[in-house]
Amino acid sequence: MQLGRLGVWYALGRMATADELHCFVSTVEDLGYSALWYPEATDYESLSVASFMLARSRTLKVGSSIANIYARDAFTSRRGLATLTQLYDSRFILGLGVSHAPMVEGLRGHNYGKPLPAMRDYLDMMYKDQKDTGDWQVMLAALGPLMLKLSFERTMGALPYNTTPEHTRRAAAAMQAGSHLAVEQKFTIETDPARARALGRAELGRYMKLPNYRNHWLRIGFTEADLADGGSDKFIDAMVNWGDVAAVKRQVQAHFDAGATHVCIQPVHEAGDFAARDAMLKAMADT
Repeated sequence: MQLGRLGVWYALGRMATADELHCFVSTVEDLGYSALWYPEATDYESLSVASFMLARSRTLKVGSSIANIYARDAFTSRRGLATLTQLYDSRFILGLGVSHAPMVEGLRGHNYGKPLPAMRDYLDMMYKDQKDTGDWQVMLAALGPLMLKLSFERTMGALPYNTTPEHTRRAAAAMQAGSHLAVEQKFTIETDPARARALGRAELGRYMKLPNYRNHWLRIGFTEADLADGGSDKFIDAMVNWGDVAAVKRQVQAHFDAGATHVCIQPVHEAGDFAARDAMLKAMADT
């Protein structure tokens, strides 16, 4: 599959109406981005909203980033992928992930298993007795080396989130020929350091409570001090690219230089300020 160079990542639950969501999908497509990625937490149900967006676009690829493996069994994911692939010209990418214990046990009432065995077993069931699974448009949320290895061995690639170009370099070293490495990167077009970092801390606050991300950040070189009190300036600057348009484009380019095949940029803005979101996406569209 030709994924293209630059995509958009966005939490769709920020838009409360079908008209707002339709307008956003059209904006992303009209600006020339190749793909639109979205999460599954307490937002819209993953495969339903994919169908909505695919039906309201022409060439845009739509990718779950990620669909929670505890939200539907492997057979349902397989049939959902097959259905959306057939109905929408192979424009759907099923990004799968193990999510986080609070989202699985507290919210869904399931037991949260060890991430790597849980994902391996899920893929085994999804691929069971199937042919040509190497051609399926499936990717995995992956940060640690073992999950990255699994994503490149068993799917079309990896979807790292909340990470850095140095991590991208490590991930790219594990890639196999033909694999995709689609990296999420937050950004805001803001030259005032205090304002940019305030936006970054507000955006990252919910992630900093989750052990999977904290462990990842510690593994790639940040310290407990970096993660305390809303995050150090060093940490925030690494997680959220900021500055003028040229500076942010250079920061995004660092992921490509490190080996990313696709970067999903996520605009960070004041709650509900969709005009600022769209203006930032327009400014970045020719990266």
